[in-house]
Amino acid sequence: MARSHLTLAALATSAVAGLDIVSAQGFGSRGGDFDAAILTGRDGRHWVIRVPRSERAEQEQSADLVALRALSAGVRARLPFTVSTFAGQVPVDGTRAVVSEFVYGSKVPLESMSIELAASIGSAIAAIHALPPNVVIDAGLPSQSPVETLRAVVALMDRAAATGLVPAALLGRWERASEEPTLWQFTPAVVNGALGSDSFLSANDAVTGMLGWHGLRVGDPAADLQWLAGASLDVADSAFAAYSRVRGTVDRQLRQRASLLSELEVARWLLHGTETRSTEVVDDAVGMLSALVDETSRDLMNPIGGPQVPLGIDEVEQLLERTSRIR
Repeated sequence: MARSHLTLAALATSAVAGLDIVSAQGFGSRGGDFDAAILTGRDGRHWVIRVPRSERAEQEQSADLVALRALSAGVRARLPFTVSTFAGQVPVDGTRAVVSEFVYGSKVPLESMSIELAASIGSAIAAIHALPPNVVIDAGLPSQSPVETLRAVVALMDRAAATGLVPAALLGRWERASEEPTLWQFTPAVVNGALGSDSFLSANDAVTGMLGWHGLRVGDPAADLQWLAGASLDVADSAFAAYSRVRGTVDRQLRQRASLLSELEVARWLLHGTETRSTEVVDDAVGMLSALVDETSRDLMNPIGGPQVPLGIDEVEQLLERTSRIR
């Protein structure tokens, strides 16, 4: 049973010493991953309390807390938006309630996103990627090299292919991309690692905050931009252009790799369905893969990685050796 906003308010006063709450209201959708409420303190400040409703949500919350602790005040000052601040926690029913400072702003659906907001998002993502990698590494958070990124991609493709449900045209497209050396010659950066179109809070077409830091790591910058594959061309162009203005031309294959990672998310969804034996999820993924075949067949002039002859074993080893030099 979902916890009421009054129950959550009482938990918050136990989690944060001296917190004087004058009002509380439910936050988020019913049946979501968290019981949550927005709280107003007597001083006018706003807070949010969340209690996970599943093991997955609890793990996500724990990872989020580790990431937020890694983002010091000095690091946050380098970002053009607000990052939530942890305030306190209290045990409850085998899990914990976590209170943090509320970040103001509204979510904008991808289909309603303006090119101005897209530009602000591109700049915000670039600011994250410009942070010193030691911010993440020193906190013990994951770090993935280009070689490791490529190997993970190939492993995902192999697992998806083993289901026998991925169209041959898509497998060929993905394999050609994995064999293109220039696609994987990137410099790892600090990435949020869990961004989607609903991760951003905004006001007046400017990013005010970013939700969800549980995927914070050093890795492929394209991971934070793959969701733009579902945006209109104008929105995607605006975001990538703003990103490049902040970061410079540091990765000429960034957009192509982001497109590949977006397509592979469908493969990941298919694997989720097969592993959980969900016919509904598998059917949904198969439909999405079919739609991808139609979509990519119209893009023959711009394949990911470009047309090429498959690499031999020696050439693959040379590729891995070259990309390891930029770890």
